[in-house]
Amino acid sequence: MEAAVDFSMWALFARATLTVKLVMVVLVIASFWSWSVIIQKIIAYRAARREAAQFDRAFWSGEPLDGLFDEIGAEPSGRSARIFAAGMMEWRRSHRQDGGLIANATSRIDRSMDVAVAKEAEELQKGLPVLATIGSTAPFVGLFGTVWGIMNAFIEIAEQQNTNLAVVAPGIAEALLATGLGLLAAIPAVIFYNKLSADSDRILAGYEAFADEFGTILSRQLDS
Repeated sequence: MEAAVDFSMWALFARATLTVKLVMVVLVIASFWSWSVIIQKIIAYRAARREAAQFDRAFWSGEPLDGLFDEIGAEPSGRSARIFAAGMMEWRRSHRQDGGLIANATSRIDRSMDVAVAKEAEELQKGLPVLATIGSTAPFVGLFGTVWGIMNAFIEIAEQQNTNLAVVAPGIAEALLATGLGLLAAIPAVIFYNKLSADSDRILAGYEAFADEFGTILSRQLDS
């Protein structure tokens, strides 16, 4: 009797051609890369929301803004605090030594906070293009491996001149494994890219709203 064919994942990988093996290795690496980005972003966004809530409580506690700025310093660790610090530093630079204000202070303060928000946006969204790339390309990379594997399976069938299922099935299974790995890498990447992009947009909307409110407060003080 013929020995039973091993259809385990490792056996399918071991029997595949070099090209299909390389495709599978690339897809496994892409999957681990996407999951590392996903976990890192989930942790970072959770910390950003927690920090923003804590800073909002401190900002609206009634403490003088100068005192709050002196407390957190010019280079705070929190994202919301960095936006606040950017506005406060420009506010202080806009005062002359005699106590008067330099012209166009409001526009400079707004631009300073806009730059700070843009920097935070770049940091928050770092890594998301990786998920988008993996989500869009992994299925096609897996499909390439499948096509290559099936082509070699048909070549082997032609060489053996045998269309028995026991001859055809192993090669087809090896080829389809590449497509499966491509989908395994792509599906979580697409799902979490959409979720994390929405989370990032909500966090950034909060920063922009805070910058607008803070700019309004400073403008009111300038006018008075």
